[in-house]
Amino acid sequence: MADAPDARVAVYLDFDNIVMSWYDRVHGRNAYSKDRQRIADDPKDPEIAERLHRAAIDVGAIIDYAASFGTLVLTRAYADWSSPVNALYRSQLVGRAVDLVQLFPAAAYAKNGADIRLAVDTVEDMFRLPDLTHVVIVAGDSDYVPLAQRCKRLGRYVIGMGVAGSTAKSLAAACDEFEAYDTLPGISLPDKAPAAAPAKTAAPESDEPVPATAAEAKQRSRRASRAKQPAEEPDAPLYSGVPFDEIPPEDLHAAATRLLERALRLGRDKGDDAEWLHTSAVKQHMRRMDPSFSEKTLGFRSFTDFVKSRDAIAEVQESGHERLVRLKD
Repeated sequence: MADAPDARVAVYLDFDNIVMSWYDRVHGRNAYSKDRQRIADDPKDPEIAERLHRAAIDVGAIIDYAASFGTLVLTRAYADWSSPVNALYRSQLVGRAVDLVQLFPAAAYAKNGADIRLAVDTVEDMFRLPDLTHVVIVAGDSDYVPLAQRCKRLGRYVIGMGVAGSTAKSLAAACDEFEAYDTLPGISLPDKAPAAAPAKTAAPESDEPVPATAAEAKQRSRRASRAKQPAEEPDAPLYSGVPFDEIPPEDLHAAATRLLERALRLGRDKGDDAEWLHTSAVKQHMRRMDPSFSEKTLGFRSFTDFVKSRDAIAEVQESGHERLVRLKD
């Protein structure tokens, strides 16, 4: 079932859950609960913006993993999209054609009902789209255990995904397959934030003040002005949610290399013991991850020529009409 060539996949993301869980994973247990009020008050505060940036979610990594199972029929993300924190992901989500389902919380700290709405939509979709073969549930709450069990009883192959350390063991056990967000290709915990520099010892004060020139005074004023300005919004990972045909021409090759590497890593991780993959299967997976990808846009006559040009990460083996590729360690 997991390797069916005509598999049709539906993806459901409890977006608030994955964002909060990854924030706690990066900054420590219950970090989001401690910072929740500050995030709500001013997400552009320099310190908060930096913490949000370090804990940013790569939506592309999740969608690409789901695409490795088959054709994506629908992808839905559930959250309060009026929240400034969630709005930061708009470009990534729109770039991957994710359907944004709006949830309005009853109160600032109340449950937003994502689990109920997500479960209702999932069951409805399974009856409305009988050709669905795979269901991917991106969440970590044990509330989704009955949903996973119901999907299995209805004959679907259920894949769960959550952040390590924040996912209920019962949810992982209820799925046919479970993957931690931390282990997806291109995902890693960011380095710890550098410690604040120790304060410099103040120089002995002089009896007479040192006069400042006009240029020095102007420079100090600019520095003070910059310090008061809010930090920029966290950047999305490089081209993870930007369609291939919208990437600047000068960056196309780098984006294509990244797409190929992710496809090879997913293929290697999902395969049995075979390291070699058929080039046609790799290209099909890349096209599922980004339908606008084309090796001809990069100036190559065939996909095999494109892969050969990436000899730093890929190795090609040709035998008659069969062409295989594997990821270089």
